[in-house]
Amino acid sequence: MNINQTLAAEFKLRQEQIDNTVSLIDDGKTIPFIARYRKELTGSLDDQLLREIFDRLTYLRNLEKRKEEVSSSIEEQGKLTEEITAAIEKAMTLVEVEDIYRPFKPKRKTRGSVARERGLEPLAEFIIAQNESADPNTEAEKYIDAEKEIPDAAAALQGAMDIIAEDISDDAELRKALRAMITEKGLMTSKAADPEEETVYNNYYEFSEPVSKIAGHRILAIDRGEREDKLKAGIEIPEGSGESVITDKYVKNTSPCGELVKAAAEDSFKRLVFPSVEREIRAALTEKACEDAIKVFASNLRQLLMQQPVKGSVALGLDPGYRTGCKLAVVDATGKVLDTGVAYITTGEERKIEQGKVLVKNLIQKHGVSIIAIGNGTASRESEAFIADLIKDIPQKVAYMVVSEAGASVYSASKLAAEEFPEYDVSLRSAVSIARRLQDPLAELVKIDPKAIGVGQYQHDMPKNRMDEALSGVVEDCVNSVGVDLNTASHSLLSYIAGISSAVAKNIVAYREENGSFTNRKQLLKVAKLGPKAFEQCAGFLRVRDGDDPLDNTAVHPESYEAAKKIIGECGFALSDLEAGKLAEIPEAAKKVGVDKVAETAGIGVPTVNDILKELAKPGRDPRDELPPPLLRSGDVMEMKDLKPGMELMGTVRNVIDFGCFVDIGVHEDGLVHISQICDRYIKHPLEAVKVGEVVKVKVLEVDVKRKRISLTMKLDGSGKAPIQTSERRAERPARQERPTRPPRVPQGNTIRIKVKNS
Repeated sequence: MNINQTLAAEFKLRQEQIDNTVSLIDDGKTIPFIARYRKELTGSLDDQLLREIFDRLTYLRNLEKRKEEVSSSIEEQGKLTEEITAAIEKAMTLVEVEDIYRPFKPKRKTRGSVARERGLEPLAEFIIAQNESADPNTEAEKYIDAEKEIPDAAAALQGAMDIIAEDISDDAELRKALRAMITEKGLMTSKAADPEEETVYNNYYEFSEPVSKIAGHRILAIDRGEREDKLKAGIEIPEGSGESVITDKYVKNTSPCGELVKAAAEDSFKRLVFPSVEREIRAALTEKACEDAIKVFASNLRQLLMQQPVKGSVALGLDPGYRTGCKLAVVDATGKVLDTGVAYITTGEERKIEQGKVLVKNLIQKHGVSIIAIGNGTASRESEAFIADLIKDIPQKVAYMVVSEAGASVYSASKLAAEEFPEYDVSLRSAVSIARRLQDPLAELVKIDPKAIGVGQYQHDMPKNRMDEALSGVVEDCVNSVGVDLNTASHSLLSYIAGISSAVAKNIVAYREENGSFTNRKQLLKVAKLGPKAFEQCAGFLRVRDGDDPLDNTAVHPESYEAAKKIIGECGFALSDLEAGKLAEIPEAAKKVGVDKVAETAGIGVPTVNDILKELAKPGRDPRDELPPPLLRSGDVMEMKDLKPGMELMGTVRNVIDFGCFVDIGVHEDGLVHISQICDRYIKHPLEAVKVGEVVKVKVLEVDVKRKRISLTMKLDGSGKAPIQTSERRAERPARQERPTRPPRVPQGNTIRIKVKNS
């Protein structure tokens, strides 16, 4: 296989783009570096597509390696033929390669292998020939041998049929055909392990849906139910359909030998082929469901990390609690802790609540707090009501936001938090984290295991290595697209910069503490274990504010400094204009000169010129500043009982899953907008229309106070009340314990079969 040609065809890209991308990857260049600084070579491919190419490249290379291993193994057995070689070369998946290798793979002791050891293979060949005039019983009598445990002709025939059944099960083409047939006609079914037990899997107690159409989140729910011994699941196909695929290929006639072959084929399907292929199909369904779930998680994580920070504000973080009180932490605009405290504002005791009011007011006025971040965990409802009431009596303008505290407790108990805040206990560290994640979500959330952030579905069921790889890639892309301040970034943030390992990140911080602030990027070369290759990868993503060279505070790579100076000159400006912040008009000036001419003068490509122009116009720019700001609140707090159908509210998307999105509308419980209620046009997935952190306007459809469920719609065109969707309510909610999902309402045109128990 020519892997590069295959990639070009699959991704519909020019061969040159793929060849250059693969060459850069093989040269050790990181994805963020390639995406940002090698656009001319890749044709401006973005980081997400580059990672997809990298993943597919890895798979195809592993496939080729496995093909070589299989070919060598078969050749060592002296059984490699031109036909087998051609089949191996033609295979496009690992499953196909393993099917080909199956007959030659060393086997454990089986009925077929025992029969071979007893010398019954010639009898099996005699039967499979299906000579119409042949008598299998007469032939079988020749193999009776008490020493070989073949007491009679019937035992000999059974052994021969076991060999035939095993040979049929090893037929690669047959397995491929059966896999396709079962995928097309099969039904994924599940039943209750104990029908009398009430569990969250009730909707899967008598469940059936076509294998070809079943949604990934339902596969994951069924898988989890099986692991917890609450469900029994499998694949069902029309009676006789599997056997007929085998008999059509192997049975030649209705002779006595033909009847034996038919019986062996049916035995092979039921005992060997179907259980094996069923496992393979279910494994493939689970793998695809996991990949889809990881993609959703990654997309949600990307949007969460890239939310606009609330800059230049002193923040008060409030970690709600009942018995132990609400932990408070005030941090300045740079995230430095200014003050801490504990307020017992949720106990219901008037005296303690008044004391809490005095404490919080003093903190706000003493430090000039302008924003308050409230964790959304236990007692957040009471804490929010307290803050909303309190800020009405404060003369200065103060707003608050309920912040997801998912992962805050994980971080506060971590070694990293202990190193960062040795003087504070675990609960106060959590309050600091809550305040900081409102100020700068990216800088704070990189300290937490992405799986603990709570913006996915079934994340704890995902393959750990694949999950970690995908989410780490998202964090890496986000950190590098924003860039970090070399003189203030924590080592955990620095470790996500391209080319910088955790050890080197700690060395950068140590160098900074020993020698003072960096004044230019070149000083990075003095950091232990940070050589020229690492410098090439990381330099463009690190910012040095108020340093020796104004270009060090931009995303312009040091390798392009001379080109940047030529661009500035060609457009009629001077480098000192950059330092004085006078280059806002340089993109327009470049257009007048001609971007192609500017690129020719600078000796670089047009994509790099455009990137440099953006950086020169806004040195130190943060791409997150171009996004909508978070929704800060300052008014009255509502409860679920205050909600009425038809009410229109503003809310923040907290989580996006396969069948809809959860929206925080300020009543503690997030409301569900089903995928059918997100927009008027057809969408395959909610991510096509909404994203985590987005501020949206919604209308209340239904409120179930008893079960704490809120149905919302984003269709606000006045076309009438939209149908209420209540089917997916057991799905995992953001920052809460994961729960399996109910099957959704089936859109018209899709057909599934669901068995219903008699009441």
